Amino acid sequence: MSRLSFALPALLAALALGFATPAVAAEIGQIKVMKGQVSVERNGQVYPGSVGMRVETSDVLKTGSDGSVGVTMKDDSLLSAGPNSILSLDRYDFDPVTNNGRFDAQLKKGSLAVISGRIAKQAPDAMTIRTPSAILGVRGTEFAVSVSD
Repeated sequence: MSRLSFALPALLAALALGFATPAVAAEIGQIKVMKGQVSVERNGQVYPGSVGMRVETSDVLKTGSDGSVGVTMKDDSLLSAGPNSILSLDRYDFDPVTNNGRFDAQLKKGSLAVISGRIAKQAPDAMTIRTPSAILGVRGTEFAVSVSD
């Protein structure tokens, strides 16, 4: 038998497995700094936060009473959540070639400081932060917001 006759079934099996593998969610940013208790809720699972951990769309970042977390997004936006915060990363689309995109997050509780990145610089209305009582459209490059119970 030729090598091709042995290799072909293996190649077909590998391709079939590749199509059956679920798609990996897109990484949209990374935890750069953290202190105290930080967790990431993803697809119904809770993971302890760690420096270097990648974040994905729909992740919910939670900090404890002693916690804080700093995240750098793919467009170079910087997010810093303080103690007792709940931040949901609802939508994130970014094209690094054109800098076009959309970034929507929701601060459910706690405090958040933001330095906007390339998405908001390209189109200021393309980034919004929701709170229980307001929707903040980013018009500048830096802002902070706090939500209490």
